[in-house]
Amino acid sequence: MDLDGLADDWTVWNETEEKLVLAYRPDVFDSHDFPAPCLPTIYLTRGKRTRRPGLDRTGEDWYVTLYLEPEVDRDAETFADREAAVAAAVDIANRFASGEFDYRALYQIPRDDYLDELDDLTGRS
Repeated sequence: MDLDGLADDWTVWNETEEKLVLAYRPDVFDSHDFPAPCLPTIYLTRGKRTRRPGLDRTGEDWYVTLYLEPEVDRDAETFADREAAVAAAVDIANRFASGEFDYRALYQIPRDDYLDELDDLTGRS
């Protein structure tokens, strides 16, 4: 799996044969600087991930999902193989870290103060 091009702001939080979890700047999402539940994460999973334990669906496809908060996520992209899914996850992570990703569009109810701070952190401001 090629994670060599992953932006330094992202940490591999968990990696198994069936899943990869990337976390954005866990050093600042510590409940002091930024709320811990808002830790941006990218999940790469084999099969569709669900919120209910035990209901994840396994299958042949790989899913890449960006979560900004427990209730705020980007619709999963689907890939036929793990290598393509890893490449997509790295691309999303790098665009996010460089301020190129429009995460504000994922919010139905904007949290302007928080998003302004996230803009500062990602260099979007």
